[in-house]
Amino acid sequence: MRDEYMDGMHPIRLLRDLSNGVVVFITSAGTGALLLAQAMAGIRSTNRHAWRRIIAQMALVGFESLPIVLITLLFGGMVLGLHTAEQFVEYGAGGLVGGVVAVSMAREVAPTLAGIVVAARIGSAFAAELGTMKITNQVDALRALAANPVHYLVTPRLIASAIMLPVLTMYAILTGMLGGGLVAINAGVTVHNFINSASTYLQQYDVGVGLLKTFVFGIIIAVTSCSVGLSTEGGAAGVGRSTTAAVVWSIVLLYASNFLLSWLLYAFR
Repeated sequence: MRDEYMDGMHPIRLLRDLSNGVVVFITSAGTGALLLAQAMAGIRSTNRHAWRRIIAQMALVGFESLPIVLITLLFGGMVLGLHTAEQFVEYGAGGLVGGVVAVSMAREVAPTLAGIVVAARIGSAFAAELGTMKITNQVDALRALAANPVHYLVTPRLIASAIMLPVLTMYAILTGMLGGGLVAINAGVTVHNFINSASTYLQQYDVGVGLLKTFVFGIIIAVTSCSVGLSTEGGAAGVGRSTTAAVVWSIVLLYASNFLLSWLLYAFR
């Protein structure tokens, strides 16, 4: 047992595993980029029937995801307001609580939490649905009918995610501010001070950055989930693995892109 463990920790084997991981990552990134290009090319060929599929996906991504997004952001705002209000009121800076909650919600908390919720709920649904279609040969059936599977399946999901995630984020920002305000008022901050502080420190640029982030998040979630779903193999077990992989990779890429966008949009402002 000891020899097998040491053999697994051998530098050459570790280097080989690392190299294989890098190759898999680069291959997956290339596949996702190609899928994104093909899906965007399908936007030009949208017609009345395509818009029906897009609207159906928009309802799935937006309307059906709205309750869980609002609940998540309400409690997220309450937690943010709880810690912020207690500390600020203790040091006599209660008038700044509204601004801190509002700016934090618009810049980071609402876009990130909304993206995670959508990645978990919608990303898994996309991967499971397309993965099931792949292993039951429905994707091949679309090709046999002279329909482009990417245009038919991926493009509507891409458009719906890119449009509806910013819409969800607008409601998420307001709900998070409401939750933070309720807790802050309970901690001793007046309603007038909270609203005045929020309106003073929250700028349109902050809201715009948050919405831009979620636009990118929507594209990442749709492309990653659909790419993983269309590459499903191995029957029902493969669908389960694809669903898990879609959620995990979507969240990882969401965090990475969030850092990159924050750095670019605020460092060079």
